[in-house]
Amino acid sequence: MTSDYEPDASDKEARLAAWVRGCGSIAIGYSGGVDSAYLAAVAVSELGMHGVLAVVGRSASYPESQWTAAREVAALIGLELSEIETDELNDPRYAANPSNRCYFCKTDLWSRIVPFARSRGVAVVADGTNADDLRGHRPGAQAARERGVVSPLADFGFTKAEIRARSRARGLPTWQQPSSPCLSSRIPYGTPVTIARLQRVERAEAALRELGIAGDLRVRHFGDTARIELSPDELRAWSSEPNRQRLEDAVIASGYSRAEVDPRGFRSGALNESLASTGD
Repeated sequence: MTSDYEPDASDKEARLAAWVRGCGSIAIGYSGGVDSAYLAAVAVSELGMHGVLAVVGRSASYPESQWTAAREVAALIGLELSEIETDELNDPRYAANPSNRCYFCKTDLWSRIVPFARSRGVAVVADGTNADDLRGHRPGAQAARERGVVSPLADFGFTKAEIRARSRARGLPTWQQPSSPCLSSRIPYGTPVTIARLQRVERAEAALRELGIAGDLRVRHFGDTARIELSPDELRAWSSEPNRQRLEDAVIASGYSRAEVDPRGFRSGALNESLASTGD
């Protein structure tokens, strides 16, 4: 007899909690984003703060604002953070920005985190990949698999919406936090990743947040032009004058010569739409 029963998010969380308890201890690649913060919160609730090793990989591609938020969330859930400097920008394969750039980034990250965890007696190393991620262009996932990193949120079938719902139920502020992949994701494939370009993108996005723009936001780097992607509500609010001029002025003051608002709005992974795109 077959069953059409599909576990809801609370059932999945109970299964996740049982799995975490079975680990005894766990190391988590922690960014402070929606997924890793939720996984860390469940782990701390099951194993206590001493049973969870949360490791942040720091580099120029990791926004300072995200690092600040990551620490605040960690303090809220009683999570101790360890910081490891990564060096992906000095890998010419990464810096060249091919379509599998993330593979080289995650290779560097996990080649540091996994030995770090082992040296502290932690056998299970996990990331925050969710079930929705499995459908996208995720070359970094291969690097994680090659180093034995597990993805319990994906394994238990958690969607992003479910993670947000369970995060809200736990009182985590990240439940409504916009997704924020590394700054390199704003640079078209084929355009070399440099610290100067990453910093320009970071300044531009910070300037837009200071204007009060909420929700999903990307500043895509196309040479001296910044292409701005906004969530639907924000796109409606900022596409007409005088708001549009305020938006463009803020981005230009951040170091771009020209700013344009993408009328299609925010799209996760928008640069994957044209893998041959280049910029300067």
